Amino acid sequence: MALPASNTRNEVWFASGVRTPFAKVDGALSKLDAIELSVPVAQAMQARLKTGQPDFAVWGTVVPNLTWSNIAREILMDSGLPPTIPAYSTIMACSTSMMGAIQAAGMVDGDSRNLALVGGVESMSRVQIGLGVKLSDWVRKFQQARSLGQKVSHLTELKPGDVRLYIPAVTNRTSGMSMGEHTEITVKEWGIGREPQDQLALLGHQRAVAAWERGFFDDLVIPVGEAKRDTIPRKETSLEKLAKLPPAFDRTSGKGTLTAGNSSPLTDGAAAIWVASRAGLNKLPSSTPRVRLVDWEIASLDFRVEGLLMAPAFAIPRLLARHDLRLEDIGLWEIHEAFTGQVLFHIKALEDRKFLKDRAGVDRDIGTFPRERLNPNGGSVALGHPFGATGARILSQAIKELAAMPAGTRAIVSICADGGQGSVVLLESA
Repeated sequence: MALPASNTRNEVWFASGVRTPFAKVDGALSKLDAIELSVPVAQAMQARLKTGQPDFAVWGTVVPNLTWSNIAREILMDSGLPPTIPAYSTIMACSTSMMGAIQAAGMVDGDSRNLALVGGVESMSRVQIGLGVKLSDWVRKFQQARSLGQKVSHLTELKPGDVRLYIPAVTNRTSGMSMGEHTEITVKEWGIGREPQDQLALLGHQRAVAAWERGFFDDLVIPVGEAKRDTIPRKETSLEKLAKLPPAFDRTSGKGTLTAGNSSPLTDGAAAIWVASRAGLNKLPSSTPRVRLVDWEIASLDFRVEGLLMAPAFAIPRLLARHDLRLEDIGLWEIHEAFTGQVLFHIKALEDRKFLKDRAGVDRDIGTFPRERLNPNGGSVALGHPFGATGARILSQAIKELAAMPAGTRAIVSICADGGQGSVVLLESA
């Protein structure tokens, strides 16, 4: 739903926050679990407030852990923030912390709820391994046995095939395929070749390195332990180096185009942003970049028919049509790169009039995509992709970039998510 611009009490604002450096799995942040990664971020967010505290908090992570059920509450308790702050957790795969921001936007009311702390995290280095369901059932019954005889009886019931561990994997439960395997199918359907994927990956690294060198990330990233900046952007990479990498997901057909170089890596990291009413902005320093949330769209599709990561290509034209906008009316585009091939087939779909009409249900020409406005400070392939943290990371980046642009400039931030879903927000500079 659109937020009425004429009523300042109903206005919702996004303000940039901070994040940890992002590091590849088993790298610089590997000793920290999801709560330990999040605590310094939450503490830094509170420390940067001019006055007061958040009215509530939303936090999310994608990979499950049996030692907590509401990670948002655990983070606040460990952070030393006031325990009177309500906190709840949310999840929507890679859209997790963007969904948290959208949810918070619906809760901010300009009265009793004016400022929300929203964040997300992933510790891919500290994934908890669980017992298979049959083994879990057996262990529980064994522990419940009241006599030695009953325990011995249960021992005889345990079958070798029941002794299995559950290791979380980056695969879709319904299809049994990874996001990379799904994306290989979709890039072939849309005719996206290897070279343009590598070119976009190279551009992402170049832009991320340049952004770090000119200080763009200095107020967006806090040091955690020995990690002081992202470890993934590669200054020395080149098209020649990227071209030498083997296919990562389709290794048998001879036609695989997704590689470790044009796919986002498994990443550790945490990130947060502010969601505020106009009154809530008064708690933030005036130097904190902020932009107005105009509208949002969530799309869901049958990924047994459409591509698993195609949902933003349905959401974006619907959002644009609702506001009578064309692609070139958007001054800044931030599109999450699960894979550069996925970004390229999104763009190709947005420029395809038949796709827009027959599949997205938007019967209008929305123009040509302005590629030069895409991910100016690097995307997820270069910066990293901690599933739960990516939404807050990409939003903070967009907010800072957009806030420096002329008043009335619009941005679209888009994230695809496992399960055939996607979330998109439309932002505007003040």
